[in-house]
Amino acid sequence: MKKIIPILINKYILVLAFFTVWMLFFDQRDFFYVWEQKQKLKEAENKKHYYEQEIEKAKKDLADLQNSPAALEKFAREKYLLKKDGEDVYLISSEKTATKN
Repeated sequence: MKKIIPILINKYILVLAFFTVWMLFFDQRDFFYVWEQKQKLKEAENKKHYYEQEIEKAKKDLADLQNSPAALEKFAREKYLLKKDGEDVYLISSEKTATKN
């Protein structure tokens, strides 16, 4: 017991303990705030990576549409339901999607 009391009274230990408690709980940028900001940064980086992939896919699709008439026709038929003269277009939906609408 006599050995523990001088260690607890040591000014360096007291300052270190006070500093640790202050930085963990009371500072404007405490431990929990920094951890939350790191999580937000990680989420933003994941979104950035996703959108970069989507941009690359869109650029590839655009280049394909600009260079290939067959791809352009396929895109127009699928996206805008366009058809050639004399053709009939039938839309078939499953029962699950038909009942939800």
